[in-house]
Amino acid sequence: MARKKVEFKYIANDSKRRATQKKRKSGMIKKVDEISTLCGVDACAIIYTPDEPRPEVWPSPLGVNRVISRFNEMPVLEQSKKMMSQESFLRQKIQKGQDQLKKLKNENRKKEMNNLMFQSLGGYQSLDNATMIDLNDLAWIIDQNIKEVNKQISKLQGQEGTSNNNNRVATINDEQAQVDNLINSGVFPFVDTANNFQNDYGPTPFNP
Repeated sequence: MARKKVEFKYIANDSKRRATQKKRKSGMIKKVDEISTLCGVDACAIIYTPDEPRPEVWPSPLGVNRVISRFNEMPVLEQSKKMMSQESFLRQKIQKGQDQLKKLKNENRKKEMNNLMFQSLGGYQSLDNATMIDLNDLAWIIDQNIKEVNKQISKLQGQEGTSNNNNRVATINDEQAQVDNLINSGVFPFVDTANNFQNDYGPTPFNP
């Protein structure tokens, strides 16, 4: 059974919020431990909770101080290079959602115009009530379909041309092999006065 998707917002119920905090805190520390062990990187976690006077740290106070000291030794530009505030994080999420929405709208519009194209070609729908925007989009869809058809035609013609060339090369090779066999066997073909090709003809001995 699929797990119910959690709504991403502040939990107002105190007991439920504390239970979620405890569970998520353990999961976060586990993930930090995994990335440190699997990837061999220095990592630490500092978690402040309203119910505890001191923060919970991982892996230890000494380990946290080592990671923070290493971070402080970096140039200021490097420190802030990948930093993200809550506001910038939300802006990024909003922008990503807007981009996905725009992509879905474009895909739906293409499907709508493709359906209009086939309906009008089949005589099931008239274009009399179509707007200028619809007609422009429809013209673009038709142009894209024509380009795709021409592309497939060129591809098939190229395959056919390659096949015919291979057949011609094979025929020439067979004919050359036959001529070589005749020459090696001492029997020569000739063309008579009527230009008829004859085989298995022995040459007449030369009489001076």
